[in-house]
Amino acid sequence: MGFNRTDSATYLANQMAKGFSRSLQQRAARLGFSPGQFPILLELWTEDGLTQKQLLERVDIEQATMANTLSRMERDGLVERRPHPSDKRAQLIFLTGKATAMQTEAVEAAIAADRDMFRGFRTFERELLLEYFRRILENAKHL
Repeated sequence: MGFNRTDSATYLANQMAKGFSRSLQQRAARLGFSPGQFPILLELWTEDGLTQKQLLERVDIEQATMANTLSRMERDGLVERRPHPSDKRAQLIFLTGKATAMQTEAVEAAIAADRDMFRGFRTFERELLLEYFRRILENAKHL
């Protein structure tokens, strides 16, 4: 029994993720962030001043990946760490003015990346595919 990658949801999802990332990368680079930083930015634009642990729970990535991403974001002037007022072991992650100022353009870049990837899709096809994505991601939470 052979493996046909065009019939493999796992393979196709991987390729699709790369495509969305490339599409966003082209736009994000000029704004000063990377696609891997975008989920963290989204969380902090919604609620600034989260701990690293809170970000981990919301973004669902590995601890080492989060630590490295936050270090790069700090280096690039997107976030700053401040001591937690009541937990000496924790730090709060805050957006800088630079990151706050790019929110509208960054979200517009993500919307444009989506639009490019869904070129040629009818509205109901896009909505149906997104619903399938949501169901698959819900299933993945239980693995």
